[in-house]
Amino acid sequence: MLEDQPIDCFIGNNINRIEDDKLLNGKGQFGSDTPFKPDALHAVVLRSEHASGKIISIDFSKAKKLKGVYKIITGKDFSKISNPLLSVIRTEFKTWCCAIDEVHYVGEPIAIILATSRYIGEDALQLISVDYSINQPVISIQDALNTKTKFVHKKNFKSNVVSDRIFEYGNPNRFFTKYHKIIEIEVEYPRNSCTPLEGFVVHSEYDYSSGVYDVKSNFQGPFSLHSVLSRALKVEEGKLRLISFEDSGGSFGIKQAIMPMIILTCLASRLSNKQVIWVEDRLEHLTAASSATGRLTKIKASVNKKGLIEALDYDQIDDVGAYPRAPEPASLYRMHGNLSGAYKVKNIKCRNRVILTNKTPSGLNRGFGGPQHYFALERLVHQIAVELNLNIIDVIKINLVEKKQFPYKSPAGALLDSGNFQKLVKKVIESSTYKKILKNKSDAIKNGKIYGVGYSSIIEPSISNMGYVTTALPFKEREKTGHKGGALASTSISIGPTGSVYVTCDSLPQGQGHKTILSQIVADVFGIKINDIFVNTTHDTHKDAWSIAAGNYSSRFAGAVAGSAFNAAINLKKKLQKIAASELNCKSENILFGTGKVYDKKNSDNYLNFKRLAGIPHWSPENLPEKMNPSLKETVFWGNEKLSPPNEKDEINGSLAYGFVFDVCGIEIDPITSKIKIDEYVTGHDAGKIINPLLANGQIYGAYAHAVGASLLEEFKYNDNGSFLSGSFQDYHLPSTYEVNEPEIIHIETPSPFTPLGSKGLGEGNCMSTPVAIANAISDALKIKDVKLPLTNTKVHQYLNINKTEEKPKYISKNVNFKNYPINGTGEFELNIDQNELWNKIFDFKNLNKIIPGCKFLKETTKNNLNGIIELSIGPIKGEYSFNVSIKKIKQKKSFEIVGNGHGKLGNGTGSAKILITSKNNKSFLSYFYGAKVDGKIMMVGNRLINASVKLIVNQIFQSFTLNKCSDKTFLKKLLKLLGI
Repeated sequence: MLEDQPIDCFIGNNINRIEDDKLLNGKGQFGSDTPFKPDALHAVVLRSEHASGKIISIDFSKAKKLKGVYKIITGKDFSKISNPLLSVIRTEFKTWCCAIDEVHYVGEPIAIILATSRYIGEDALQLISVDYSINQPVISIQDALNTKTKFVHKKNFKSNVVSDRIFEYGNPNRFFTKYHKIIEIEVEYPRNSCTPLEGFVVHSEYDYSSGVYDVKSNFQGPFSLHSVLSRALKVEEGKLRLISFEDSGGSFGIKQAIMPMIILTCLASRLSNKQVIWVEDRLEHLTAASSATGRLTKIKASVNKKGLIEALDYDQIDDVGAYPRAPEPASLYRMHGNLSGAYKVKNIKCRNRVILTNKTPSGLNRGFGGPQHYFALERLVHQIAVELNLNIIDVIKINLVEKKQFPYKSPAGALLDSGNFQKLVKKVIESSTYKKILKNKSDAIKNGKIYGVGYSSIIEPSISNMGYVTTALPFKEREKTGHKGGALASTSISIGPTGSVYVTCDSLPQGQGHKTILSQIVADVFGIKINDIFVNTTHDTHKDAWSIAAGNYSSRFAGAVAGSAFNAAINLKKKLQKIAASELNCKSENILFGTGKVYDKKNSDNYLNFKRLAGIPHWSPENLPEKMNPSLKETVFWGNEKLSPPNEKDEINGSLAYGFVFDVCGIEIDPITSKIKIDEYVTGHDAGKIINPLLANGQIYGAYAHAVGASLLEEFKYNDNGSFLSGSFQDYHLPSTYEVNEPEIIHIETPSPFTPLGSKGLGEGNCMSTPVAIANAISDALKIKDVKLPLTNTKVHQYLNINKTEEKPKYISKNVNFKNYPINGTGEFELNIDQNELWNKIFDFKNLNKIIPGCKFLKETTKNNLNGIIELSIGPIKGEYSFNVSIKKIKQKKSFEIVGNGHGKLGNGTGSAKILITSKNNKSFLSYFYGAKVDGKIMMVGNRLINASVKLIVNQIFQSFTLNKCSDKTFLKKLLKLLGI
């Protein structure tokens, strides 16, 4: 006798991704694969070269004469037909998508060039010159707080702090007295970002007849920003139609930041009466897209002698860049409800500040808010174990929320839905990988090697409460604007006349496997094959169901969206059961679905094929029982009442579901190269019901790889004048298979009582847990308290040599130091040339222009003062510079100093250098050191590439004096190390 196909026939099993065949065969339909109109215009963005300054004038005359340039639109033009962006935080300044009078970060849009091709637009860009009055920028968090003269926004605004709130839960002050053991730590989490394979793409068109903006883009949501977009465009909600491309090449949160370019291309279309296409290039993405917030946290705990945390005290400062662009300050408040993390802490005080700097505005980014929060909390837990001389496992266990306490209400408002934290910890520490980590550490110590073990325990939130960010506002202000909370997810399912099932949801995939997961769920409900399910991954706000919570972010898919699909399928199934019961003359509760059939469970021979059953409402609607509506389409909006707005006490349940992650990392440090090797890594997850373990592990591997990059390599750097130093992959280093080992993944499943399938999100957990686990391992290995990310070779070298003095090159004066310059270097040459001859060659200015690479002109204007023109090509940036150089402090045939400056359309630079010459055994020894600062467009290629190029030029110059380079190959070693070779 046939049995009903079990509900978990596909759910819970490893099903290969059904999306992959198309993508791996190059059939994906990404933004740049999507057709556009033949007369469409291509947008190229003129961006600020400076971090802070007033725009004095812009010369477009040459660019406008270029054939193919259709229109150039400035910030002033845009402001006449748009509104400034809404912000969660009320500010005294306006946030525009395009600079009007002043610029506030490198990469800020100044104007849009519309041309008949991207190539013409880029050529036109090189013909535009902008005159600025440059201001001293605000770069660091400390600078933003301590300054009395430097402000990011100078008009009627005399502070860089845009939000400052203090919270208190329980009675924390009772525990921070001289009678309690207080342990504290200060940590800073750096800015980093995401680099998806596909950048931002927007196709915008304004229809004058209807007044509707049609936008195709790879915007990912949240669709709460739809209101921000429509208001900025000065149109009603219905007159902004957002359509997603079929495929999107990754995001990790950052494609939320496409919002300003949607606005600018829409307005450009309206002003040109043409469709406007914009495709972001890699330099733009790194320089101007967005990034995670940088955060400075001072955190302390009151603990008893067993390591039990009695109270926590946070002082958190988030750097959101030049503007608190929506949805910020989401990064600071996403984790606010569970400030206590995975621990049963009852008393918490917290000060949250949001500050501005002259950097790119921040936004959603791989676990946004989570990495910053747990880096502080878990470094503190590690330090508790160190200072109390306790086993870290014991400290973690004694503080974890216990199984019997679920659902657990945290002091700040999070309602932890389910879990068995101790069970997962036990499973991890009983794993073979963990045992291997402990053995490897023991062996390493015996053999004099450097080895450390790090731990982290974190709560991974999913299904965000749309009102959590309003916790940044006082209660009375929230009352005025209306309390906000909740989060809806929607899915529409329809069944065709021959049994094909069509599914559309409100989440926009970027590689997570939506088609596979939704097919598994729906196939299980109807007892049919996966290939009978057709999932549409495009979304159209004029056709498809959506809410302000729509989109793909905060790991909402498995718990909320997949849950709404399950509910929609169940509703349709109940309808089909009634129709089948009528056809089979049995009770509807006896109808079972399985193996493509619908049958009476009391008589398996009494059945219909699913395809035939599906056709009845289509072909014979008049014969349906109970005057049933014949529609076989069901749209479900699903939400949960647990996501209420923040209350008067500022308690907020920021997410609906909370997973648990417990990680252990073993690292080994090479004392010679300072390289970190992740020896072994085990990560344990409790994410409720796992729909597809294969895809779940894929998400975990991806998050882990991201986290290794953030831990060891990735950082957005700026120099003192605000120039961006990470503008290419020469400077912004991404992890490779060399750095990323394969972790052991361990699962337990404690289903959530709050989601339809019991599932929770798991795509971001390791972004939060891994950086601090690695940092704790470094702290353990080197016995140091202050650990800063990323843990580059240079930084680890400093940690290894904290108590050692740096050995200077043999022939370089101990009194010279150019390290304060962002671009600096030293080198030595042993030359088979007489000291007198070398000196004469250096001061032969007539021949120097032949020696200096790219030098087009060189002239001595007055004694030892030169000017000239040089053409430089660094990476994708090429241009001419005029320069002036003075030679000073000349000690005949021994030493001299050079000071100079240069300027060109690609930027400006200043610098100085010192040359020392000594002689021994008829050989000359030339030592040099230099320092320089540059700004402008050339900085887009990044410090590392500029440094390498400068050193190559210096090498070529001195090679021209002799065929024999320095015997110890100091310069070559430094250059290869600089390039990472």
